Amino acid sequence: MAQITGLAIALFARFITSPRVYYAAPPHPDRQTVYFANHRSNADTVLIWTVLGAATRARTRPVAAADYWLKSPLRKFIGLDVFNVIPIERLRENRSENPVEKMLAALETGVSLIIFPEGRRNESEAPLLDMRPGIYHLGQARPELEFVPVWIENLNGVLPRGSIIPVPLLCTLAFGAALRVDPDEGRDAFMARARAALLALAPEEVRDGS
Repeated sequence: MAQITGLAIALFARFITSPRVYYAAPPHPDRQTVYFANHRSNADTVLIWTVLGAATRARTRPVAAADYWLKSPLRKFIGLDVFNVIPIERLRENRSENPVEKMLAALETGVSLIIFPEGRRNESEAPLLDMRPGIYHLGQARPELEFVPVWIENLNGVLPRGSIIPVPLLCTLAFGAALRVDPDEGRDAFMARARAALLALAPEEVRDGS
C-alpha cells in the first residue's frame, strides 16, 4: 500500500507542477547526499522526493516536522510509511532526542537526507530565513558527506498555507554543485558558503531581494 501510494503521489505531483529540473550533476542513488533546500510550501518535501527518481528516493529520507507529519493518522501513514521521514520536534521543549544525533543515526544506515535548514516555512519577503547549523554539524561528524543545494521556485503558489486543493502551476527545481565541510572550516564560514550556494540557484529577481 505504501509503495502504491508513493507512486500515486509522485505521479500527481508531476502532473500538478510539471516540474522543470536542472542539475549541476544528476543525483546518484549510491552517493550519500544531504539535499538542503529553501522552504516556502508544505509540498516542498513531496516535490524534491518526487523528482529524485525511484532509485534515489528509495534511499532518501526527508527530515520533517513531527508536529506536521504526525498530526493525523493519514499524515502519519504518508510521512512514516510512504516518505519514511525522520520526524523532528521543532520546539526545544518538546524534544526527547537531539535532532543532529537522530539524523546521524539515519545516515549510519546508508540513506541520504532532504533537509530544510530554515527550520520553518519562509512567509517573509526575504528570499531566505536564517539557516540553522544542523548541516554543518552533520558535515563535521561525517566529512565525506556531500551537501547539494536545491532551490524550489513557485511551489508556494501550488499549495498556499491553509489550502487543501493544489493549484496546477509550473515549478522549477535547481540542484547545485555539491559542497563538503572543509576540515578546518568554522560553522559561520560553512553556513555562509551554503547560504550563498543556495541563493545562487534562485532567479535573479529573488536574489536581488537578499
